[in-house]
Amino acid sequence: MFTPRLLLFCLAALVCGHVFAAPAKRPNILLIYADDQSYKTVGCYPESWPWVKTPNIDRLAASGVRFHAAYLGAWCMPSRAAMLTGRHPHGVESMRMEGKYPASAYDPKQCPFWPAVFRQSGYHTAQIGKWHTGVDAGWGRDWDHQIVWNRPLHPENAGAYYERQILAINGKEEWVDGYPADNYTRWSEDYIRGKTRAADKPWFLWLCYGSIHGPSKPAARHKGLYANAEVPVPKDIFPPRSGKPAYLNDTQAWAKDANGTPIAGKSGETFGDTSGKQRQTFADFVRQMNECVPAIDEGVGKLLAALKETGQLENTLVIYTADQGFGMGEHGFRTKLGPYDATYRSPLIIAQPGLTPAGKVCNTPVNAPDLVATFAAQAGVKIPWTTHGRDLTPLLKNPAAAWPHPCLYEFTGHDYGSSVAKLVKAEPDKAIYNNVPWYAAVVQDGWKLIHYLKPGTGDELYDLKTDPDELTNRIAAPEAKERLAKLRVALMAELERTQAGF
Repeated sequence: MFTPRLLLFCLAALVCGHVFAAPAKRPNILLIYADDQSYKTVGCYPESWPWVKTPNIDRLAASGVRFHAAYLGAWCMPSRAAMLTGRHPHGVESMRMEGKYPASAYDPKQCPFWPAVFRQSGYHTAQIGKWHTGVDAGWGRDWDHQIVWNRPLHPENAGAYYERQILAINGKEEWVDGYPADNYTRWSEDYIRGKTRAADKPWFLWLCYGSIHGPSKPAARHKGLYANAEVPVPKDIFPPRSGKPAYLNDTQAWAKDANGTPIAGKSGETFGDTSGKQRQTFADFVRQMNECVPAIDEGVGKLLAALKETGQLENTLVIYTADQGFGMGEHGFRTKLGPYDATYRSPLIIAQPGLTPAGKVCNTPVNAPDLVATFAAQAGVKIPWTTHGRDLTPLLKNPAAAWPHPCLYEFTGHDYGSSVAKLVKAEPDKAIYNNVPWYAAVVQDGWKLIHYLKPGTGDELYDLKTDPDELTNRIAAPEAKERLAKLRVALMAELERTQAGF
């Protein structure tokens, strides 16, 4: 018999059940960003030196998904521009280099950053650490909380990666002593624990370490950690390099001493790198770079502990990556910029309990706009401008899932937006920066095509499965003709999809 009491019971069941189910809790997002870090310096990557120890980053990988390859940017500024906009550099309008390096600028109306959208959508947003994207760091517009080392704003302090820094703390500048990586970690811990943020909002924190960028000075407690480590020399640290473009002779950064030992030749860095003056050996350079990593690894451990102790770990998407890789002798490099995995490819680890399976590897290559699309999807935030990325959530849930999309990445020097297409069309011979010709590259199904935008350079094709070191250019191989044709179509399609204009 259907009574009023039974009716009330049924209504209560509906309210407590599916009809009025509460919306899913939006995740916090912790984006940890190292600087100039080769994947070879991270222990969980099989390409790393066997003596590398990064237990906390490795623990993060063991709890989530390690991506084999992330192509986030060619160097510091374009990588950050892509990360803040969700667009490849050719789609970032008004960004420009101006004044004394690294001074730079952009028009916020033409070049909005998505953290402002998250902020308007109920997120508390924060940025701590290095800034290299215009003198305007966005406090009060993009960020609710910010402790920023603004390199473009203070060129006189722009080399202070490991020493006293001019910091703007929520808009107020002051000098701060101490080892910067440790400072950034401490302030990020405070944020996670709720000391500097709103307690009733989900949050996004972009932690930008300056390590391991040159001059790569380890913390005192880590100096000499790898003093006796054995460092093999890359196969093509010196020419000749059969099938490689001639510009590699201009970017050659290593020489030989009287005993034939590789030593630093001309510096590959335009600012802040003293190792060339010291004639450092290749082995000492590699050891020193790696000795900068433990301070970051310790930071990762402290941040994970803070998340766990505050009960936020289950609801926090944690990302560990770097702005780009760094050539450590491969192809003669001692810098970034180049189109090769050694110079461009970043480490990338993503973990969140309940979203990512534990200890899995994803072989699908991804780029910076893909990460932005993923953050927006996970947060349930719609970015009100066209972005270039694809939501990686299917790969986070199943790293082996089919993924039909190619991965595009590029290098356009210090040019952005429509100025890229303008130069490529009108003055293509000027499509070169720091001796590296501009390029657009695409990776798919274990193959990479590098198309140079400066005429006469000569394109490159690599089978990354059989030739991960990219030693053999297959561009003219008859058996790779069909693969080359497919990649050319894929590259053109991506450039058209993202409205490159060239």
